Amino acid sequence: MKVLISVDMEGISGIVHPTETNPDRYDYERGRALMTAEANSVIAGVLDAEPTAVVWVADAHGPFRNLLPEQLDRRARLVRGKPRPLGMLGGLDEGTDAVLLVGYHARAGGGPAVLAHTMNDGILDVRVAGRSMGEIGLNAAMAGHLGVPVVLLSGDDRACAELRDLVPSAVTVEVKQALGQGAAVALHPEEARERIRRAAAEAVTRHAQVPPLTRGLVGSLDVEVDLSAPVTVDLATLVPGVSRGEGGRTVAFTAPDFAEAYRLVLLLAQLATIKPG
Repeated sequence: MKVLISVDMEGISGIVHPTETNPDRYDYERGRALMTAEANSVIAGVLDAEPTAVVWVADAHGPFRNLLPEQLDRRARLVRGKPRPLGMLGGLDEGTDAVLLVGYHARAGGGPAVLAHTMNDGILDVRVAGRSMGEIGLNAAMAGHLGVPVVLLSGDDRACAELRDLVPSAVTVEVKQALGQGAAVALHPEEARERIRRAAAEAVTRHAQVPPLTRGLVGSLDVEVDLSAPVTVDLATLVPGVSRGEGGRTVAFTAPDFAEAYRLVLLLAQLATIKPG
């Protein structure tokens, strides 16, 4: 059995502020230590249930270089660095049996939710076949395209609700209740890790009962992306197949399948980081 654990940072218990998630800020080292410890609890839970499982861990926050390799459970393989195929799902393939999303956050506009956003601050919304999707939906659908279910998510209450809306049979662990974009009532980190470990074991045990997310996302798909900066719209329209949508901040394209839509959204997220010359 192969399991992929994708670990983001904003949904880790105790984290509520960008100073804890940004490598250039003073509280980042503490944040990445909390992130690594929570990842270890998921690895342990997976292996409690399936001792022979092959566990891959994808560092899925910001630069994809946050988890502390020397402190990560040695039984797992770490996917680290960027750019890489499938972004936050680095290491995913058709041979993967289950995906677990750890430390995830709600989509932009999905608040009140802790540090809610979609990819980065340059993207305001992504709509696939008319459905608004953040990182949770995009990653669950990308896994679903390969026939792989997302069986677990940990994060704040809004992030958990976001996955349950898409995959009702998935296991979720609320490690904090959001009070706003930068405030929450959080579990003690050790309590959060214990709950996540138990939930990971449960989720992996019943992974065959969780369907991959594919409903309404098969075949050709119309995609709209709302961008925060006009210069990003200008750059996006240089990409073949991407055109201006309605209003001054929307671009649109049609993808032959979800994998192509996912890759192009990743590209638009990177274009959103480019500042005017």
